[in-house]
Amino acid sequence: MAASKMRIALIQMAVGETKTTNIKRAVQLIREAAGGGAQLIALPECFNSPYGTKYFPQYAETIPGESTEALGEAAKKFGVFVVGGSVPEKEGDKLYNTCTVWGPQGNMIAKHRKVHMFDINVPGQIMFRESDNLSPGHNFTTVDLPNCKIGIGICYDMRFPEMAHIYSQMGCKLLLYPGAFNMTTGPAHWELLQRGRALDNQVYVAAISPARDPDAEYIAWGHTSVVSPWGEVISTCDEEEAIIYADVDLDYVTKVRQMIPILNQKRNDLYQVTTK
Repeated sequence: MAASKMRIALIQMAVGETKTTNIKRAVQLIREAAGGGAQLIALPECFNSPYGTKYFPQYAETIPGESTEALGEAAKKFGVFVVGGSVPEKEGDKLYNTCTVWGPQGNMIAKHRKVHMFDINVPGQIMFRESDNLSPGHNFTTVDLPNCKIGIGICYDMRFPEMAHIYSQMGCKLLLYPGAFNMTTGPAHWELLQRGRALDNQVYVAAISPARDPDAEYIAWGHTSVVSPWGEVISTCDEEEAIIYADVDLDYVTKVRQMIPILNQKRNDLYQVTTK
């Protein structure tokens, strides 16, 4: 593959209530994705546990820990970068929703704690409060790959365009959002938000959902996808367990930005998005 291109694989994994089974399945699917030529492989949010406030304390672990160490071993064994979806992380008396990133040498090269807590109330449909037992992270997380800088967010982080814009300013050309949208917000907003973040910043956006379990307390929408800097959905699936692939073309990012140069046309004399 040309140096300007990178094959990514997104794993829409079926997650159950047995942590060891979830970890084993994740490694199996990473192996399959590596066999499909992927150089970067991403898992969904809460790949080692069901998604829900009652599960976060039960499945929480330190990092490195049982779930994340298995990702490092898989990254090394198969010679790939692994974006480890997320796991409930325990540090001291606090819990976080945390994504780890692993290099082909098996080393952890980044850790992102979900910045924006998923606290919503859609009357008659869904109410959820991550902040009941999770704490927010306080940092942007980027990773320099051999030919591309990537930015990491988790699920609800995707709703905040300022975060994606900062990542674009930092030089990211691919944003990855492990996320578990539900049966209310999923059909309404999942694809729309991915396309919006991609168009706003002229980047690739990849969003990785768990597979749908209709018997779960929290039912995921699925539809893991990759969106191009032109706003096109270039790879997707339905709600069942699947691996999807896409070739991220960095030259195409440059081409789009030359055709419609919004990143150079911003009125910094009138407005700016900056970090604290």
